[in-house]
Amino acid sequence: MTDPSHPGRMLFVNLPVTDLERSKAFFAKLGFSFNPKFTDETAACMLVGEHAFVMLLTREKFAEFAKLPMADPTTHTLALYSFSVSSRDEVDAVGAAALAAGATEADGAEDYGFMYSRSFFDLDNHGWQVMWMDPAAAEQGPEEFAASTQDADARA
Repeated sequence: MTDPSHPGRMLFVNLPVTDLERSKAFFAKLGFSFNPKFTDETAACMLVGEHAFVMLLTREKFAEFAKLPMADPTTHTLALYSFSVSSRDEVDAVGAAALAAGATEADGAEDYGFMYSRSFFDLDNHGWQVMWMDPAAAEQGPEEFAASTQDADARA
């Protein structure tokens, strides 16, 4: 949304984990921090962006909020979680840190020119993608960005 209709809106994604302390340690190794005001023995508020948070919840705490049975992330995918970083090198660094901290690789590097990413499964088998997008592509949109780079290549 280039013109958000709800300024100040915050996003909270709730994610069940089997071992909260282990998950906090894993994500801390990827550079995430936690808001202590919203963190206790059943939940941890992981800061993702200025107004975006992932609530890591024990499976028991998550079940209090969920109205349907919890899916097993080792056999079912309900969502994929993606976050951006500031460079291609940081994609590789965060991907390597995830693997070193116990994640498993989901895909090798994916390079679309305007976007570069790596994917992994966290300690609970939730799918994550760390990605970088060229700021011009983010502003213009991928098709317009691709057309502008093709036009520049043709003039060269």
